[in-house]
Amino acid sequence: MKQLLQYGKILLRPLEPEDIDLLYHWENDMRVWEVSNTHTPFSKYILKEYIINSVKDIYETKQLRLIIENWEKCAVGAVDLFDFDPYHQRAGVGILIHDIEDRNRGFASDALEALTEYVVNSLGLKQLYANIAADNTNSIRLFKNAGFVQAGVKKSWLKTATGWKDEILFQKILD
Repeated sequence: MKQLLQYGKILLRPLEPEDIDLLYHWENDMRVWEVSNTHTPFSKYILKEYIINSVKDIYETKQLRLIIENWEKCAVGAVDLFDFDPYHQRAGVGILIHDIEDRNRGFASDALEALTEYVVNSLGLKQLYANIAADNTNSIRLFKNAGFVQAGVKKSWLKTATGWKDEILFQKILD
């Protein structure tokens, strides 16, 4: 039987208390703030509370973060479900492969595949969507290769240090 939370080179697992230093490092890395829409650093206290509350049901919190581990049990990134809407059977998805040397190795595409299996078979979702900056060509390629299609463009949607960027809405119907 196929495991819902593993695919290819990865395993998706819930947050653990031991992830505090990892999350602190990832969430406070200013290089990824633009893609994560973060503007201020996170304290360990806030992250500890987040991990403690991560045991709550997705139906209550409307979000879920899973750690992406490779087969060596090393955390290489995270995948987030957000804006979970059980009535309309949809959620947003975001993904981070933190270290540059772990990118372009198939971890993100395998994580999207495992996540898709999970949301279809365990949560009964009909669709996923992703919001991606128009200049984030790696993420655009990742989501297109995973079967997401462009559903729209939000013009001058993201304010950055260098000006305004468009954001593209991608959607995948899970039939």
